[in-house]
Amino acid sequence: MRWALVRVSLAVTTMVVLAFAVPLGLVIQEMARDRAFSNAERQAAAIGPTLSITTDRRQLERAVASTQAGAAGRMAVHVPASDETGGQDLEIGTRRATVRDLATTQRIGRASITDVTDGSALLQPTALSSGKIAIVEVYVPEDEVGNGVTTAWLVLAGVGVALVVGSVAVADRLGVRMVRPAQRLAGAAHDLGEGQLGARVPEEGPTELRSAAVAFNSMADQVVQLLANERELAADLSHRLRTPLTVLRLNAASLGTGPAADQTRAAVEQLEREVDTIIRTAREAKPQTQATGPGAGCDVSEVVRERMEFWSALAEDEGRKVRLAGVDRPVRIPVARPELAAALDALLGNVFRHTPEGTAFSLDVHTGDDAVIVLVSDAGPGIADPEAAMARGNSGARDGSTGLGLDIVRRVAESTGGDVRIGHSVLGGTEVRIWIGLGRVAQRPQGRLGHRTNRRRKGGSGNRRGAEV
Repeated sequence: MRWALVRVSLAVTTMVVLAFAVPLGLVIQEMARDRAFSNAERQAAAIGPTLSITTDRRQLERAVASTQAGAAGRMAVHVPASDETGGQDLEIGTRRATVRDLATTQRIGRASITDVTDGSALLQPTALSSGKIAIVEVYVPEDEVGNGVTTAWLVLAGVGVALVVGSVAVADRLGVRMVRPAQRLAGAAHDLGEGQLGARVPEEGPTELRSAAVAFNSMADQVVQLLANERELAADLSHRLRTPLTVLRLNAASLGTGPAADQTRAAVEQLEREVDTIIRTAREAKPQTQATGPGAGCDVSEVVRERMEFWSALAEDEGRKVRLAGVDRPVRIPVARPELAAALDALLGNVFRHTPEGTAFSLDVHTGDDAVIVLVSDAGPGIADPEAAMARGNSGARDGSTGLGLDIVRRVAESTGGDVRIGHSVLGGTEVRIWIGLGRVAQRPQGRLGHRTNRRRKGGSGNRRGAEV
């Protein structure tokens, strides 16, 4: 838009300058020519009184020499033969015009201009006392005819260039005044789309852009309010779970001792912690998965060991073989500890829920320069349609499934610039790969996992042969 305005201004100004400068230059050229021949006429008229009195050569030579043109050798006097000239034509000075031009001027009896070598000649007829016509010839060089014309053209060209440059500069400033508010509006819209809810636009610029800025800021405020209402609603709904959880915890306390009772109480405590985490997260301005500075996030190895220790007891009861690898050294990732734990529990819970007892599974952590990959693999029947499994809300036919298990995992990965993919594991079943970025976008190999989440599509949940948690 800015450059379009500049181009239009350049074209219009150029046309205006040409429309005025070219005719003005031609007028100046004609004025210079008229000035030169007017001066020649004055020079020729200065000889007229002398010719009307006498045709004596000496007196005429003195009269010619007294003029500026005569002193410069550019004047000649042609007197026809008469008794005063001894019956012969009298010529004083250097003749440049042809005899034919002189005869034509004597016949018509008025001044004329004829072209000669390197210039022009003014032929001025003058009546003599004898009744005959003498011709005064004044030579006008070409450079005198064009005297000052070149300078005038240069001045006009300079003025034209200055006008064009000035108009372009003014158009550029006007374009900036119009374009910058539009750019700020586009940038704020992009920031809002990226999740920066504090993006606002200064209400300035042309009237239309100010109106657009007011509308955008109002829309952004409404979006923030709607999200705040949604967070409060999620927090309120989660808070309602505390009463039945309290009853469940009291009932679990009366179960006595034993592995099953301990596992039940541990599960209730874990559920209470998760509800508290949901309430806190819903009422925070930013998701917990966003790192807030140095040291933010958690140690993926520590969280993986902790969750595997929790699930290993149930795996032992069901006769499942478990393999854990890649957690021998600490690796920090920009994900909050509760978020990562929730993602791991969702995946491991799927293994126990949707594979037969005795099915082996493994959890591997691979660390790279740009990312950390967490692989959860099993030897179960696999997922018939991995693409459909990533669709949010696809809970399948199993009772009690909310269809949000893989959506939790997806949000954790995408909060770091990563993603989630589903494929076939080396154990023969399903492999879920969580790609967690460590600060910059890494180049992701496709490998054998051809199904991944779509970041532009909301949600991501999976099912095994029909459902996921």
